Amino acid sequence: MTSQEILEKYINFYTVRGHRVISNVSLVPENDPTLLYVNSGMFPLVPYLSGESHPMGKRLVNVQRALRFFEDLENIGITNRHTTAFHMIGNWSLGDYFKDEQLPWAYEFLIELLGLDPHRMFATVFEGDEFAPKDTESIEIIKEIFAKYGIEAKESERIFAYGREDNWWQRGNAVGELGGPDSEVFYYIGSEGTGLGRSPSEYQDEFIELGNSVFMQYFRTETGWAELSQKNVDFGGGLERIAMVVQGKSDIYQTDNFWPIIQKIRDISGKEYGTDGKTTKAMRVIADHMRASVFLAMDGVVPSNKDQGYILRRLLRRMVRAGRGLGMEKNISVSLVRVVVDSFTWLYPFLQEKCEDIEKIFSDEEIKFSKTLQAGSGELLKLVDYIRSESPSAPDVSKEAFRLYQSFGFPFEIFVEYMKDFGLLEEKNIKELEEEFNKLLMSHQEQSRKGAEQKFKGGLADHSDTVVKYHTATHLLHFALREVLGEDVYQQGSNITGERLRFDFNYKDKLTEEQIGKVEEIMNSFVDQNLPVKFEVMNREDAEGTGALHFFGEKYGDSVKVYYIGESLNEAISKEFCGGPHVERTGHISKLEIYKQENIGKGKMRIYARFV
Repeated sequence: MTSQEILEKYINFYTVRGHRVISNVSLVPENDPTLLYVNSGMFPLVPYLSGESHPMGKRLVNVQRALRFFEDLENIGITNRHTTAFHMIGNWSLGDYFKDEQLPWAYEFLIELLGLDPHRMFATVFEGDEFAPKDTESIEIIKEIFAKYGIEAKESERIFAYGREDNWWQRGNAVGELGGPDSEVFYYIGSEGTGLGRSPSEYQDEFIELGNSVFMQYFRTETGWAELSQKNVDFGGGLERIAMVVQGKSDIYQTDNFWPIIQKIRDISGKEYGTDGKTTKAMRVIADHMRASVFLAMDGVVPSNKDQGYILRRLLRRMVRAGRGLGMEKNISVSLVRVVVDSFTWLYPFLQEKCEDIEKIFSDEEIKFSKTLQAGSGELLKLVDYIRSESPSAPDVSKEAFRLYQSFGFPFEIFVEYMKDFGLLEEKNIKELEEEFNKLLMSHQEQSRKGAEQKFKGGLADHSDTVVKYHTATHLLHFALREVLGEDVYQQGSNITGERLRFDFNYKDKLTEEQIGKVEEIMNSFVDQNLPVKFEVMNREDAEGTGALHFFGEKYGDSVKVYYIGESLNEAISKEFCGGPHVERTGHISKLEIYKQENIGKGKMRIYARFV
């Protein structure tokens, strides 16, 4: 069964149970400056889990692309399951059904539709503490589920109760934040029978988590947690991990999500996957990083030294380093982008038209990195002379190796090879040098992580007054650009912070000063007119019939919100598919200026605007 078939079965399973399909949004958070990238399937639903009504109702289902960089990067290539980019399948109840429906459905889908062996399935639940009781309700429901398949599910044998660290989910620590117990589904992939009696927490390598049902039934108080009046369900399952067990693999990289990329790497390098640990790790790193990089580029990210662009640059450069270890010296990106595109066009039809642009961006970055390595090589020759003449200690050598890495991105592995070639390093000394280098690296990563966490510490949708104003201003900008440049211009992406808005659109050249002036004039005239900003919820076909703008190629549910600026939908100057939020009138925002523009790819421009 392919990943596409698994997803189609999942979506259908929940739609026949009254769920409406919601869209798979960009990895780059549209209006949340506190989050670096979308890292879970529930991200787009934060406002609705907090009580805001969703235009498509109380039962929702989708698949969402997500990325985890700092959390999982060091595990990539080493384990059989970790990936930076992944797809979460999810279903939600916003104050509708609860445990009695959710748990049986989750197991029914996995066992009856996907054909998984219930004897290899295990459950975890919350064991209780001073703030919330043990989740005995879920335990009894799970026992009944397994009994349906002729299995007696006993605690500490097939059902395991764990503490808050493992089986409690909460959105944050502030008063009013949501949280609750969760119940995870694990599948035994070990070799000793069916795994009965083995704890998933103690034997982590022998189990793989397939999904997690979070029961958001509490909110944070000054002293602990209290019951919510509206109880939510948030289920998330890893599509790639589910595909791994459904397809009978013990390695996620052998599933249809990665194997075509691995095969292409094998063809180029002449190396075989699985022959030795070093080769296998390198192939996994390349396959994972290329896939994640294509998804980021698909969502408008370009390599840079900050924010999402920094993540993309790190992924591409780690991929190039891994490729060189396999003898792939150049054009790795151009060789592999098409494989990723062809593998995921079924999920992202618009990816095909972006393929050439992505290849060009990645190729340029690869060339830049090659120059970086060349620059580092010159510094390394100076270091060789220093080591020969001064005979420094291992800590001192490691500091120089780290300086090369930090300043030029020069890989430690290549540094070691150089030292061995010059007869300055013996095998017995490598371990000590590596340990010293890793100490410095871990210290640096911890500082970087803290910096990133400080900048992107919330992860909750930013609905501050300024951000809401910029959201409305983005609609005015979109309208003004189409008025000045023509109706062939469409939004390709956007990002909003408390300081500015960023807007991507299709156009061949930078705007002239005259064009910029006209766009600003149109936007600000609507601010002066103080027009109303309203929305209507309607089915998708009717919404499209109004002429409302939307992302072509994106998947939308059957019902959508159409925000419009003007006295009525028919007479509106701007109308777009949008989830909001917005100001009530255009006069509530300030005048705007365009202060920067840049070309970010073939036929694609990016401009920045801010309030004056």
